[in-house]
Amino acid sequence: MSLIGTEVKPFTAEAYHNGKFITVTEQDFKGKWSVVCFYPADFTFVCPTELEDLQNNYEKLKELGAEVYSVSTDTHYTHKAWHDTSEAIKKITYIMIGDPSHTLSRNFDVLNEETGLADRGTFIIDPDGVIQYVEISAGNIGRNADILIDKIKAAQYVRNHPGEVCPAKWKEGGQTLKPSIDLVGKI
Repeated sequence: MSLIGTEVKPFTAEAYHNGKFITVTEQDFKGKWSVVCFYPADFTFVCPTELEDLQNNYEKLKELGAEVYSVSTDTHYTHKAWHDTSEAIKKITYIMIGDPSHTLSRNFDVLNEETGLADRGTFIIDPDGVIQYVEISAGNIGRNADILIDKIKAAQYVRNHPGEVCPAKWKEGGQTLKPSIDLVGKI
């Protein structure tokens, strides 16, 4: 079953954020755009490249009104240890959620039950707490934050312009479409 158009399920989780441990719930995803990026595990190989890429684009994401949350099935303590020892992860200033109970990984349908690790899943959540975009890839395929930024801009555009849609390769300021009977068979 697709998660698109569904509200984020209730959860409570501990996270590491800017030198402190904090509690995060589904309520934190409301009132702003949220990006939730699941990854398999701390102290691995592709994961730090992705998380560093998110950090390198974090200011752009915040300018779009989006908060970033990374999530793995590690604990918040492990996130702190990784933050303290990895040059790439040391740069991170967004929230790193621990999911050792697998609650979030199951809620977002990214848990690999055999390994106990999360698949690489990216979710864009609107200010109402509703999932608007989902991308899930194999563990050995990294993501690109530039593409994520374009997806957020498109999600924000269609939210603010009911009745319009963003075509393939749409970039901010690009032409959109207004679906109607007049367009049928003409695209």
